[in-house]
Amino acid sequence: MSGAHPRPDPTNEDDAQFWSALRDGELRIVTIDALDRSACGGTHVRSTAEIGALLIRRTWVVAAGTGEVWSFTVIHPPTLPAFADRTPYGAVVVRLDEGVFLVTNLVDCPVEQLAVGARVELAITAVDDGLDLPLFRRAKNG
Repeated sequence: MSGAHPRPDPTNEDDAQFWSALRDGELRIVTIDALDRSACGGTHVRSTAEIGALLIRRTWVVAAGTGEVWSFTVIHPPTLPAFADRTPYGAVVVRLDEGVFLVTNLVDCPVEQLAVGARVELAITAVDDGLDLPLFRRAKNG
């Protein structure tokens, strides 16, 4: 690498949980479930924030780590110094099987082989000392 990778700087609890789970070898995503409207307590007047908190439940779940390439673009110079020696490379939008979209890269996949619809699987990759990223590779069965 010609420069250090930009490092995540979690600014809130959600960011911190995502990166912590990744260090533990898991890709975690947040699911949001609507709750029963009766949970808002009848006719008692509540703020929008209170009602929202009562009607929505957020849960962290481990993603299967599988999905498909939804879109991609090929990056050419000029680019950030940390990525200059990798060009050209593909920036890929993966749609996880859970429906979440993630911007990432594919490992071991030349840009000529990038294809929309290609099945991919998670390949958590150490790219720098103490920095693991949720990269993907072409799936063995797809």
